Amino acid sequence: MGDGTYQVLECPELGRYGVAGRDLQAGDRLFEERPFAVGPKLDSPPLCLECCCPVDGGPDGPRCARCGWPLCEDCCGAGATLLYHRGECGVFAACRVRFRAVEDSTAGCIQLDCITPLRVLLAKEADEARWTHEIEPMEYHDAERRESANWKVDENNIVAFLRGPCKLADRFPVELVQRAIGLLDVNAFEGRTCNGYSLRGLYPQLAIMAHNCVPNVVHSIHPSDGFRLEARVAVDVPEGEKLYTTYTYTLTGTVARQSILKMSKFFTCRCTRCLDPTELGTHFSTLLCSKCNGGFITSTDPLDENAEWKCAQCCFKTSGAAVQKAVMTIHNEIDELACLEYESNRLEAYETVYKKYRSVLHPLHFINTSVRHSLIELYGRIPGYEMVELPDVLLERKVELCRSILRVLDVFEPGKSRARAMVLYELHAPLIMLAQSAFSRGEDHRDGKPLKQQLTEAAHILDECGAILEWEDPSTPEGILANVAKQSLLQLRQSIETLD
Repeated sequence: MGDGTYQVLECPELGRYGVAGRDLQAGDRLFEERPFAVGPKLDSPPLCLECCCPVDGGPDGPRCARCGWPLCEDCCGAGATLLYHRGECGVFAACRVRFRAVEDSTAGCIQLDCITPLRVLLAKEADEARWTHEIEPMEYHDAERRESANWKVDENNIVAFLRGPCKLADRFPVELVQRAIGLLDVNAFEGRTCNGYSLRGLYPQLAIMAHNCVPNVVHSIHPSDGFRLEARVAVDVPEGEKLYTTYTYTLTGTVARQSILKMSKFFTCRCTRCLDPTELGTHFSTLLCSKCNGGFITSTDPLDENAEWKCAQCCFKTSGAAVQKAVMTIHNEIDELACLEYESNRLEAYETVYKKYRSVLHPLHFINTSVRHSLIELYGRIPGYEMVELPDVLLERKVELCRSILRVLDVFEPGKSRARAMVLYELHAPLIMLAQSAFSRGEDHRDGKPLKQQLTEAAHILDECGAILEWEDPSTPEGILANVAKQSLLQLRQSIETLD
């Protein structure tokens, strides 16, 4: 396609899929595209229909003066230009369908479920050529969706609403509205606004790429430029090799990934990672055996959530249901910690729960990996644990946490991924602090490395981090961090030069 970076092939198993059109190097851009439509995710709480920030859905909440649907005060103020809400605003205003106030502005608001499908339908009218060439060939799993419980819900909350009160029956047949819903369910990707609020967008080129739980394609979405998407290869990909994106979060275990893919994408993933009980040697879902010393308990069939789990060493067995119950119990305990204030007891609670399950979960288990992510964001930022206050032992702790996450990312998101860049940023600061701490004690070396070598390693880490994040929208948190990393790298290199 385009400049020959990729070609589209087709087979019965995958449908359409992409392969490298030539030898590609890590970081090469595959393509860029603009979304066919963007809008709120399913089951979203009340939010501004222009900028997607949360709003009060109650009777006194901010509303669009023209149609009466939620708009934040900034977006409905004088001089505000509406780009995304304009389409449905015209529909709602013409038929005088108002938003009904809700009691709980934190709960999912089914009234908003119609917004993004309606935007897809309006985009079809506005650009029939793009619909025909890019959207028509997309899979929407009509037969499978008819069998699901959601079909009837969508029929009532979206199809009947748009064709009835919104008076769109003459413009959009029942089948077309359901098709718009299905296209989004099966193909939409999550994006974020400049302020970090979630939404979903329909990106037909990215949707061509096959799914794999170890993707070789990464993408960045630019909210300040109409949610334009750039797709790149994260690793070197030889000509003719399949290009893979992922429809799940890579840092979840196989059971959860399979469940998401079956429910929302209507397929079972049979990638190498999913078929391997050890998840490519990471033991990302593995439990530790309490019946023997050093035994690992893994599923006998990772694709079957009801399959037996067995210890490879002593042959102890347990049911899939028992494992999932235990994992869910630990998950719920950790989820409660997210409610704690951003204070020292929050960090200490994560450390406590981490230690509590050390004898139950494999060190690289996905729950441990999730806790590590929380901890690396807390060490260096929370009062009492700010970077300049951390003793060497806690700086070492942060380094160890970062390196453990990177060991997992090296397997599941190899190459130039955003997740890797964010962890590299967390890693560079404690490495610099440790080097400076050793130097201030009059020690020329740390771990056998002279100061200059230690700082040079930190500079390489910062350089790699910035090189990945420079692909992000400069107005997003990641894009802002790219600039911070660039400035920090300049200062660090100047410090290194003084050591010559």
